[in-house]
Amino acid sequence: MTSQDDAFSRVEHPPEIQDLLEHLTQPGAASLALDKTGGEPMPVVVFEANPGESLLLDISAIRHIAADLRRGAGFRLMGLARGGVLRTPLLSADMCFERDDRMLCRCDYPPEMEILQRRDTFRAELRLGMEVGVVLRDRDSGLSAQGDLRDLSLQGCLVELSASAMTALMSNAAVFELELFFPNGTRFLVRGSPRHQKADAQRGLVKVGFLFAERSAEDDRRLWFMVREIEREAARMAGTARTPLAPSQLFQGSKNEEHGTVSRRQTHDYATAMTRRLAPTAAYLDNQILALRQGGMVDAVQLSRHADRLLALQDEDREALLFAVQCLDKETLLVRHSLGVSAHLLDFARSEKMPHELCKALAAAGLVHDLGKALLPRDLLEMQFLNASQYRWLQGHVALITQRLESCRWLAASVVEAVVRDVNERLDGHGYPHGRGADELPELARLASVVDVSDVMARVRPGRRPWSAEAIHDHLHGAPHQFDRRWVDRHRAHFGRWPVGSLVRYQGGLLAWVRRLDDQGMPVQVQISRGSAFPGADPQQLLEGGALERLGEPVSSLPAPG
Repeated sequence: MTSQDDAFSRVEHPPEIQDLLEHLTQPGAASLALDKTGGEPMPVVVFEANPGESLLLDISAIRHIAADLRRGAGFRLMGLARGGVLRTPLLSADMCFERDDRMLCRCDYPPEMEILQRRDTFRAELRLGMEVGVVLRDRDSGLSAQGDLRDLSLQGCLVELSASAMTALMSNAAVFELELFFPNGTRFLVRGSPRHQKADAQRGLVKVGFLFAERSAEDDRRLWFMVREIEREAARMAGTARTPLAPSQLFQGSKNEEHGTVSRRQTHDYATAMTRRLAPTAAYLDNQILALRQGGMVDAVQLSRHADRLLALQDEDREALLFAVQCLDKETLLVRHSLGVSAHLLDFARSEKMPHELCKALAAAGLVHDLGKALLPRDLLEMQFLNASQYRWLQGHVALITQRLESCRWLAASVVEAVVRDVNERLDGHGYPHGRGADELPELARLASVVDVSDVMARVRPGRRPWSAEAIHDHLHGAPHQFDRRWVDRHRAHFGRWPVGSLVRYQGGLLAWVRRLDDQGMPVQVQISRGSAFPGADPQQLLEGGALERLGEPVSSLPAPG
């Protein structure tokens, strides 16, 4: 007997045995589990109970086991009663037969019963090497994410998934569909509501606790079985059981063929080494968004660290950093845009010989300038056209994030005002949130608005296609009533006609992503495009040197594929 078997208490008094068996005669109350490791309970009906003599079971729903029962296979009856798990000792059938299209089985009346008080709040924790994948779905939005099960109970579970998946999926939904995938192919579907979250900023992960909802009696039986098997397998792997345990069948066999290995652990091939090094800052933004949604403030220490990280990456290879911010294909639009604005603001500030502390402050403000949008309804952000009321609601994102920056006392107020508060203002006073005009907008705000709009228009957005680098410049240059033409021209002079990360066409139709420029702003290294919306998703076939020189200058810039 295992330690878990010892945890069951015996009931031997005949009236109590009869009372407990009465619970199993209720519709849908009983299950039958064959005597083998990992045998999952199957639905059965206790058709008749003759005290002290026999039980008659209806196994029509699982008639395929009749052959095993005829060969003498042992089994237990299981169910829930008195707030605990109920089971019979090991039984065997003395006969199986058909009657009125039913498959019936007769066995001896159990001389005793066993009951284990159900520990609703007990969570069976998975050890390293016990992989159970979870697919988390929001049926309303159609979005889904993959994660790993960390523990399981009758009441809920803990799921670990990437912070980027979390921010994309969990903005509005109150109830999600969770599907568990065990290594042997066993699947379990249940609905649950998120109750708590804990972010791991260093690993870019978040653990989410779910409370299950709308469980049936069959769900409870299967959950209890899975909880016990997880606990049992963990005890086997840890070597803490009183006697050696055989491996649980739930954790044996091949991965589910339909879904492959359902897990967040799938390795992600980043486009470049710099993209991989930039990913922790993207994960920081995801975790910061989660903290904001839970009522938290912007973490001043983490913001400072990641601003310093961007400065170090920019010092190391500025063009590699500019290309990397275009290659992040797993992050949300909000995170990609925040990184794009931060990296380009920093790069421009460095070219203007701005002081180190100001460059750091601009990088930090760029990282968080739009995070207030994460606190708005997803539906609002996905609208292509807004009425006056909706537009005022959208403008509220500026106040939402500025309020959460109060703890960042190291961040200069003038930078926050320019990059966070005024980045959406326009020279003609038709911007938001305060309608400030040219006389009220400092130079940093004028610069930030050019960088911000250039990044926004270059990206695929809900209901809107991206613009080419050439079209973006023409738009900004042709709107001097909104954007300061001096900063528009200086922006073009610095990043060039063919900016790093932009898509260009050469004579003959070849498409390529620009990775590096020479001192005259001509591409000296490009990555051939295969039609992907992200440079990182294309096979890395690079052109440089003589092969690129023979192509000549690009003939046009193109928007990224939608």
